[in-house]
Amino acid sequence: QVQLVESGGGLAQAGGSLRLACSASGRTGSAYCMGWFRQAPGKEREFVAAISWSTGNTYYADSVKGRFTISRDNAKNTKNTMYLQMNSLKPEDTAVYSCGIALGRVLVTAQRPYYDYWGQGTQVTVSS
Repeated sequence: QVQLVESGGGLAQAGGSLRLACSASGRTGSAYCMGWFRQAPGKEREFVAAISWSTGNTYYADSVKGRFTISRDNAKNTKNTMYLQMNSLKPEDTAVYSCGIALGRVLVTAQRPYYDYWGQGTQVTVSS
């Protein structure tokens, strides 16, 4: 069993920044992919970014490339924590952001079915 807890959502103005964090606990193993997805009202959940925990490789949706940065922190006191630094925010970035983990994967993936566990989600609202 794996638990994911997100934090860091909130309200920002267009052009501003926010940083999201996702901490994983439980039996993750050493090879897994973690990703961020978002869902705006009335829309499907969409992929945002993903990172391979073992290689550090990253992958971004075109809509956030160059504005968002995904990273991981495996230091002893913040082990298994993933971040999403969101800069140059736009109103269309408004959504509930959720993190997921795909166990046993070295390669990054944007495909939802590969993700085994999800966090509860955190709201990001960008005002114009």
